[in-house]
Order: sequence, then C-alpha cells, then structure tokens
Amino acid sequence: MTASGKSQPPELHFNRELAQLEFNVRVLAQAQDESLPLLERLRYLCIANSNLDEFFEVQVAILRHHVAFGDAVAGPDGLPPGRVLDRIRVRALDLVRDQYALWRESLLPALEREGIAFPERAHWTAKRKRWLQQYFRSEVLPVLSPLGLDPAHPFPRILNKSLNIAVALRGTDAFGREGHVALVRAPRSLPRIVRLPTEVCDHPYEFVFLSSILLEFVDELFPGMRVKGAYPFRVTRNSELFVDEEEVENLAHALRDELRGRGFARAVRLEISESCPKSVADFLMRNFELDETQVYRCNGPVNIHRVVTICDQIARPDLKFRRFTPRPVPGLDGERNVFEAIAERDILLHHPFESFDAVIELVRQASTDPKVLAIKQTLYRTGADSPLVGLLIDAARAGKDVTVVVELRARFDEEQNIAFANRLQEAGVQVVYGVVGYKTHAKMLLIVRREHGALRRYVHLSTGNYHHLTSLIYTDLGLMTADPDIGVDVHALFQQISGLGPAITLKRLLQSPFTLHKRVLEMIERESAHARAGRPARIIAKLNALNEAGVVDALYAASRAGVEIDLIVRGACTLRPGVKGLSENIRVRSIIGRFLEHSRVYWFANAGAAEIYCASADWMERNLLRRIEVCFPILDAELAQRVYDETLTNYLADNTQAWILHGDGHYQRPPRGDDMPHSAQAALLAKWCA
Repeated sequence: MTASGKSQPPELHFNRELAQLEFNVRVLAQAQDESLPLLERLRYLCIANSNLDEFFEVQVAILRHHVAFGDAVAGPDGLPPGRVLDRIRVRALDLVRDQYALWRESLLPALEREGIAFPERAHWTAKRKRWLQQYFRSEVLPVLSPLGLDPAHPFPRILNKSLNIAVALRGTDAFGREGHVALVRAPRSLPRIVRLPTEVCDHPYEFVFLSSILLEFVDELFPGMRVKGAYPFRVTRNSELFVDEEEVENLAHALRDELRGRGFARAVRLEISESCPKSVADFLMRNFELDETQVYRCNGPVNIHRVVTICDQIARPDLKFRRFTPRPVPGLDGERNVFEAIAERDILLHHPFESFDAVIELVRQASTDPKVLAIKQTLYRTGADSPLVGLLIDAARAGKDVTVVVELRARFDEEQNIAFANRLQEAGVQVVYGVVGYKTHAKMLLIVRREHGALRRYVHLSTGNYHHLTSLIYTDLGLMTADPDIGVDVHALFQQISGLGPAITLKRLLQSPFTLHKRVLEMIERESAHARAGRPARIIAKLNALNEAGVVDALYAASRAGVEIDLIVRGACTLRPGVKGLSENIRVRSIIGRFLEHSRVYWFANAGAAEIYCASADWMERNLLRRIEVCFPILDAELAQRVYDETLTNYLADNTQAWILHGDGHYQRPPRGDDMPHSAQAALLAKWCA
C-alpha cells in the first residue's frame, strides 16, 4: 500500500515467482561466459540446474497446492496462479533447453580440449567397455533390485529426485510371466559420476555417468528377455513441509515424522530423456498423476547437476578461480583476549574477504573464559560439522549457562538441525525452538561476562548464518560490539523468544515482525519529505530479494517525490524501475559473481545525517511480516563509511558482473564504454585477501 492507502495497479508489480526464475537465467549466463575458468562455468551450470530443482520443489509445488485446493489468490501483480504456472512452464522450457545446449555444444567440447572427457556409449573403446562392464558386475549389479511391474508388483514409490530407469521388455521370465515394463533404481550408495582409470583412457581425465553404465548393461538384469528400450527418468516432488504448530505438542517430533514423507510427497515435475517414447512417458505420467505440462524432456543426462562432483577430482588450478585466504581480523586471531579488543571499539567483519575464524575464536574464548557466565545464540543454518556446536557443548560442560535458539524449519536443513539440537540438549544446553508461526531467522550471539564486579554484554550480529563453510562463498557482514544499548536489546530479544514475552521497545535494533517493516516505511517517507523540502534525499539498499508490496509502493512514492534510489537486488525483484512518472528515479541492478551476494544493507541519506543498517532481513513479505529478524545500525562512523564504500558504492560501480533491470522486466549487462572494467568482488579480494 502507498502512504495514501491506495495500492498501485497490478501491472506495476512483477510476479515474484517469475522474477525468481529470471535470477536463474542470470546464473546460467555465468556458465555461458567464456571469460570465466572452465570448471567454474561447469559449477554455474550445476548451480542453475539445482536452483531449478528447488524452484519446482517449493515455489511451483506451493502454487499447484493452492490451485488444487481452490484457495489460490493472485499476488500484487494480479496474475492468477494458474496463469503464473503457464508462464513458468514457458520460461522453464527455455531454461532446460539452454542448459542442455550449453552442456552439449560448449562445455563438453571445451572440457575435452582440456583433457577432460565424457565418452558417450557409442564411442566406448573395447578396453573402456571391458572395464565398465566389470565395474557394473562387481560394484553396481550386487546392489540393484530391478522391479518388474505386474499385478503383484504395482508401481513403486519413487524417491524425490532419485535416478531411475524405465525398461521396456519383451519375452517371458523363468516363471512364465510376460514382460512389459520394469523399473531400475540407481543405487543411492554409488557415485553418479564414475571416473575411469588412466590405463583405459585416451584423456588424462575421463568420466562416465552411472546412468550410461546402467543403460549399457541393463540387459544383464533380465536374462532370457529382450530389452526393447531403457529410459532414465527423475521425478521432482513437493518438498515444502506442512506442520500445524498449534496442533502438535512436540515440534521436533512432528517435523521428524513429516521429513520421513517428504521424499514421497506429491509429484510436480517429471524429467525424462528426449528419446523416451510417448507410450513410456504416458505410463510414467499416469503413475505420477502428472500431465504433459509437467514433463520436461532432457537432451542429455536427467541428473546433469551431478557433474559438479568432478571439479574436486581434477587437479587443474588453471581451470578454477584463483584460491584465496581470507584476511585474519586483527586482534581476533587468538593472540589476544577477544573481549578486550571488542571493548576498545566495534569490529566489522566482511566475509568471505575476512575470516569467519574470528567468530569461532570469540565463541572458543567464551567457552573457556572463567569470567563468562552465559552464552546465547541463534542457529538457523550452521553445518553438520560446525565447530560452533562443539564449542557451545564445551561451554555447557564447563558450567556456563548456554541457550541456543535452533530454527528447525530451515528449509532442507530440518533433519540436520534436529540432530545437532539433540546433541546440544544431551550436553545440558537449553535449546529453544523459536516462536510458533514465526521462523527465527535473526543471527545473534550474546555473551555475558563479569568484569570489575559488574556484568558486561558482548554481541555479534550478522546478515548471514553461523556456517563456517558458506562463509567462504557467501558475502556477509558481521558486527562485534560491546555497546550497552545493543547488548540490552539483544538480551531482551532472547528473553522474548525463549520466554514467551510481550512486545518490547528496543533502543537501537529494529525487529521483525514488530518494528522493522514500519520503520523502513517511515525512513523511506522521511527521504520523500526531505526531497519535497529541497534537501538531499537518497536511498541505497543491497538485498537478496524485494517483493513486499508496501515497500515497493513506498519506493514508488519516494521516486515521485524526487528521491534518488539505487537498489542492488541479487535475486527476485518485483519493483518495476524506470516507469515515467512513477519510478524513473529508481535504478535496480543485480550482481552475479564468484560469491553469492547475501549481505543486506540499508542506507538513507537523511539530509546529511546518513543512517546505515545491516540486517538478516530482505524487503520480502515473509522477512518483514512473518519471521523473527534483526536489523542493526552501524554506529561507529569509520565502520559505517567502510560498509558504505565496500557494499554500496563499490557495487554500484561494478560494470563486469552487474545486470541492470529494465521496466519491461528484462535484465541487461551495463554498457562499459571507455570505462575501466570494475568487479566489486574482485576489488574486495584484491584489497583484503592473500
């Protein structure tokens, strides 16, 4: 809604699902970019393919769920969900076609030129075939369980995204049963990409898809019968978990039960080989209860994303991004008491350019420091082997009061989160599962320490997860501070989450779902007021996504008032920039590079008294209205300038990895002209990393 309470016409909002799909087009463009290292291009292809999987598992599945149950409603863009599904189909077909064309026509030949080959079955030499047949008989055949379909063996439950082969047969088996169709499930225990030994290869590196091995030797599974054809397929299922939190006594147990069925939920997409005949495709569609619009034919392996595993097997640094070492943070490297360093002044961490080891060192020292009384932390995604979990357990065993808010509903990490929550509880850590109906997405760490007879709070706040591995591939910002007001705010937030407390008034922080949305709208309106009064007015925001209609409409109003607005939105953006009389002062760009842009930064000029915030929240409906999020100001003037320079002006100057969003919804690389090439990420690597 606008400040006047009137919503903008639907045509001024892009559809959020289609906008998210367009992000995948930009990722695929990285794989098509011949200036990038070859194996990194291969990674981008696999990322684009995996992203499309998740898009169908979640966004498409949710849309189809609502359409099926008759409760589908149009979003701010006004498109009925059925129409959205039609448009998704058209765009997804383009994406699938482009992915496989890139694989066949560009990446495969380029890899072979570098001595990395995927020999097709038709080109297997006799020695290759002998080795692969032996591999099949010794490694694959013993764990296969082919299933012939007949009245006693109906169509089985097929696991989400598993590789399977539909085999058309002719003849009779040992019991006189007439063969028609059998299914062969690829063993989950075996690698999907098999590397051939050098003695049978014509290239330094040769790989074969497990699906090719199964197709070549499938007749050995059905002696006495003739294989008329064998066709790989893969089904994608709804992976959204539906748990009525009001109706369950134990959320962890309910989620665990729900997870057991996730792999067999309703099908939303069927991928089959391009050569699969219509009769087999129709047979699969009937059994998965799908129609033609949910079938995607692949001109290549149906599980092409599995090829990413070869990148770690190939010792060719020249075909990968140059390795880097994140800069150690001065004073946080174990040589000095971390608390003394933070007490002196606030410390900013910019990952991956600065090491996440600083966060681990903070928790390590807290776990052993006799002056530390309590540790409180939120964990959303943290990794199965996170050193932080072990340190929190050590702290609890050392007699410290440790409370951890574990968000069990972190999508695709639910099972892992349940597992480490159990480990924490067994060690005496107080584990809290957040608030019913609201995901705890805030990233907070609070340490209470006794100093000189009084208690002092030390805080770490972040835009990203406490995950030591993703800290090397996501850009994120973290703040370590002993500011008393921020410490009191974070303490109050933990009390509210764990103790069922009432709404609270915070001194420095903004919080979803209570104050953040309202305050963002107020700050946008404040810039509008400055512009109307002739004062300097500008907004710059760096986000992962923007789709909250109220914020979009407020930005339109600010643009009409004369506010200059620059938005750096990595993923889906539903705001339509550059519309005359509405958004001509708004510019939107997306940065797609080596690292996943994940930091959220909001900057408001405020007539010369600029304010800058970092946050765990995007300007999305779910983040602002249905999650627990934290937005924190950068109060130290030097650090505020650093955030402004490194994450805003640096990215606005990017002319190599940027994509500009136009008013008709398409993205385009910015014209460089005579300007020197500038990559924001490369500039930060050069500045901070060895």
